[in-house]
Amino acid sequence: MMRGLAIAFAFLTRLPTPKVAWDARGQAASLKWYPAVGLMLGLLLALLAFVLYRLPSLPVAVVVFTAWVLLTGALHLDGLADSADAWVGGLGDRTRTLAIMKDPRCGPAGVMALVTLALLKVSMLTALPSPWWLLLPPLLARGALVGLVLTTPYVREGGLGDGLRGASATTCRVAIVLTMLGALCFGMTGALSLLIAVIVAGAWRVACMRRLGGFTGDTAGAMVEMIEAAVLFGCLLR
Repeated sequence: MMRGLAIAFAFLTRLPTPKVAWDARGQAASLKWYPAVGLMLGLLLALLAFVLYRLPSLPVAVVVFTAWVLLTGALHLDGLADSADAWVGGLGDRTRTLAIMKDPRCGPAGVMALVTLALLKVSMLTALPSPWWLLLPPLLARGALVGLVLTTPYVREGGLGDGLRGASATTCRVAIVLTMLGALCFGMTGALSLLIAVIVAGAWRVACMRRLGGFTGDTAGAMVEMIEAAVLFGCLLR
């Protein structure tokens, strides 16, 4: 159990973690811990924002966003950029889309996706009513990752996410339920955020199934970033 937790933190964050054997079984066991990783990320960001609350909102937002990127190692931002380039340059073709995703270079669509997302997140962080709402975006985004893996084929043999296909469906469903209950603890804002996360995840899954017949690590990362931004926006609607 602890090996799966350590692998989840090592894969999704840049936080110090114990060295453990990283194999397919361990990776599969890590999936159910993804929401816990999201909750920890949200807690760290909320604490940072709380400590800096006396400063002007814009500098605080920039610092929190920078910490967000550093804590995750820009893992999901890379997926967003690759997905944007592939979706635009793939011209609707599955093979071309997958090939562009493997290209390490970042094209104009990827750059614009990153800039747009950064502007959206920073602007919404400046207006966030309470730092504790920062618990919701990372939690719901990584809970959605569990649902994506359970319901969607992984299309790259031998890719980073290949080992996740062996995850226990039962324990992962429990993790999803706990994620939903955790969101509902935030009242109407949590319920709205949960609804937004489900809609964004569902829409992106449909797009991935139509274009690729499944998902890749890049599209999973893109989904995380889109859900986080959308949930932040939802927190402003309270």
